[in-house]
Amino acid sequence: MRLDRIDFAILRELRKNARLPNKTLAERIGVAPSTALERVRRLREDGAIQGFHAEIQPKAVGIGLQAMISVRLARHARGDLDAFHAYLLTLREVLGFYHVAGANDYLVHVAVHDSDHLRDFALDAFTTRAEVAHIETSLIFTFRRNPDLPIYLDGADDE
Repeated sequence: MRLDRIDFAILRELRKNARLPNKTLAERIGVAPSTALERVRRLREDGAIQGFHAEIQPKAVGIGLQAMISVRLARHARGDLDAFHAYLLTLREVLGFYHVAGANDYLVHVAVHDSDHLRDFALDAFTTRAEVAHIETSLIFTFRRNPDLPIYLDGADDE
């Protein structure tokens, strides 16, 4: 997939607001609406755009607490990693996870109702798993997504 400055501009605008009307998107990047529509379609088909998501106010859905749970595995066999990935995706409290290098193997972003829910979830979801050797929980006081998008490829014309 080869992207040019127009593609990069589209990605930046959609990162800020994925519900931006096509006409407005076209005006902001300086192309015809038909060009913007076709470019977005191609970016989706090529996989540069993987999806569109709504940012939800946690309290609106009963989330009172978020945490990052660091997980260290006992073994690092491919099968164990694949099984753990699949397992994490089955847990409704898991918002996302990172497989990382360092002292721990995973950072798991979770959303729960309260501290009792967090304690019970951590004990039930992780300490019962044979592949998990250690967990450590860090509370998240504030989370903000940066709407800007760093692009490091030639032709991006960083603004």
